Amino acid sequence: MSKKNKNKVFNSNDTIQEYIYVLLGAAVIAFGFSVFLFPNQVASGGVSGISTILNGLFGWNAGIVQYAFNIPLFIAGVLVLGKRFGFKSFIGTIALPFFVILMNDWSAWTDNVLLAAIFGGIVVGLGIGLVFKGNASTGGTDLLAQIITKFTGLTLGTSVLLIDGIIAISAALVFDLERGLYALIGLYVTTKTIDIVQLGFSQSKMVYIITNKQDEVRDAIYMEIDRGVTKMPAFGGYTGEQKLMLMVVVYQTEFTKLKQIIKTVDPSAFVIVSDAYEVLGEGFKRV
Repeated sequence: MSKKNKNKVFNSNDTIQEYIYVLLGAAVIAFGFSVFLFPNQVASGGVSGISTILNGLFGWNAGIVQYAFNIPLFIAGVLVLGKRFGFKSFIGTIALPFFVILMNDWSAWTDNVLLAAIFGGIVVGLGIGLVFKGNASTGGTDLLAQIITKFTGLTLGTSVLLIDGIIAISAALVFDLERGLYALIGLYVTTKTIDIVQLGFSQSKMVYIITNKQDEVRDAIYMEIDRGVTKMPAFGGYTGEQKLMLMVVVYQTEFTKLKQIIKTVDPSAFVIVSDAYEVLGEGFKRV
């Protein structure tokens, strides 16, 4: 098979996988909404939150309300922001309300509003993360936030916060204050779950080491935990003195050993540690 044909096969497989992510994600979002959030009147942001509020006010079907908002917002997004949203986002926009309508008569899994906010937030965040993995969206207020950003100059984060804040306040007015507070809990949990789906749980640590014993620390790391070390130039902000800073990535299980090595070789070393959510290359995950 020629390289060109191989690339076509890979691209085709990637596209199929992305559509699966979008449809599966939409179904998961609808599930979390239908069995946790909606029956407990937790309007945790987005068009789903709007549909929960309007159902509480007028008894309108949540899925139909989501269609009524999502489709015009998607069209407005394409007209104002361009065609970059693509067909997969259109599929997500259509699929989510469809699954919500299918699950309309499903019973609530809990009548504890706090549990509903937490687990509904987790499930919805998982679904949104899957849709994002498919390089798509489910439309809704995310598109509205981008439109607001374009015309007002507000940051995207501020626009999203503004919209979801209005929805949470509306929930507090329509239902009660506690429902509004639970909506904020659900929204927070959803956001954190999306990050976990996108980035994964951190299994590695990235460590920066500023020491006067670069060679000794480097050799000890090679010998004791067999990890590569990168030397990076660094300048003292006060003295202007140039030093070499060491950077090494280790698994969490190796981190305690690394600290012991540094402490033994140079107790006065300055060490900075951060999470590394994804590491590709030799000794870690394959590219």
